[in-house]
Amino acid sequence: MKVGVIGTGNMGENHVRTYLSMDDHCQFVGIYDNDKKKGQQIADQYKVKQFQSVDGLLASVDAVSIAVPTEFHYDIGLNCIARKVHMLMEKPITSTVSQAKELLHKAIKAGVQLQVGHIELFNPLIQILKKELENEAIIGIAFHRLSPYDERIKYVDVVKDLMIHDLYILQELLKDEITRFYALGNNMAHTPKHAVVIARSLQGVTAQLTASFKSKKKVRTIQILTEDAFIEADILKSEIKITRSVIEDKSNFPVTVTQNIQVDKTIQPLNVQLLDFLSCIKFKREPSVSGKDGIKALQITNEISEAILNN
Repeated sequence: MKVGVIGTGNMGENHVRTYLSMDDHCQFVGIYDNDKKKGQQIADQYKVKQFQSVDGLLASVDAVSIAVPTEFHYDIGLNCIARKVHMLMEKPITSTVSQAKELLHKAIKAGVQLQVGHIELFNPLIQILKKELENEAIIGIAFHRLSPYDERIKYVDVVKDLMIHDLYILQELLKDEITRFYALGNNMAHTPKHAVVIARSLQGVTAQLTASFKSKKKVRTIQILTEDAFIEADILKSEIKITRSVIEDKSNFPVTVTQNIQVDKTIQPLNVQLLDFLSCIKFKREPSVSGKDGIKALQITNEISEAILNN
């Protein structure tokens, strides 16, 4: 299968590097970036072809990863559909829900696979966490996803860039719908830069999500309170801690026991995600993170962002 990458920023470069390591599964054809200087830098670094137009690349491939700013997703997506090129669209799927719905409708009609790039769902830590929760009655979940500020993200919405990952993870862990939420935050350059959401699911689970570009420290943690355990997951450390109370044989008094699970760091989530993307094309199955999933995530992130912007 012939593949390419549109957009060669940080995430696009990661896609280039990962595809090149998967030569048993695909043939990497080349890249396109409207910033010719940046594109040439990546082309020279990885010894790949830089196409001079999107159409030139799309005429040469079966599938692409699209890692350009969100406002260009819709138009590039339509171009892919016209060329019958399958696409992995980095999150969020498009700028508006109406664009996303139209794009998905046209992709389905054309037989084009549209997968949304939510890499955290392919993190082995999330899969282990999901398995550990299978027999747990969840009471509440708290997410913290914090990053230091950088001028390059001056106009980036923290809800759509960071919190969206945890909204996906929340959905994956609960398999439930959020029925109510309350959002607060701080804005800069007319975009949310710090956001806190308190939500409740249909089954009564409460969730607190904090995302920020104002932190002095990078943080990626999940804390889960269940009827029988307290679970802490640190995505950056690839570590899960599960604390339970147990009754010792010699005493009727409960003691606290903590289990440490160290997740294999050699498994790269992007590699797993791209293999899943190629597999869904090969076997004509729905992507693990479908266009419908992307629309659902976009709807709630838009609502949260609007609530923060409007106080």
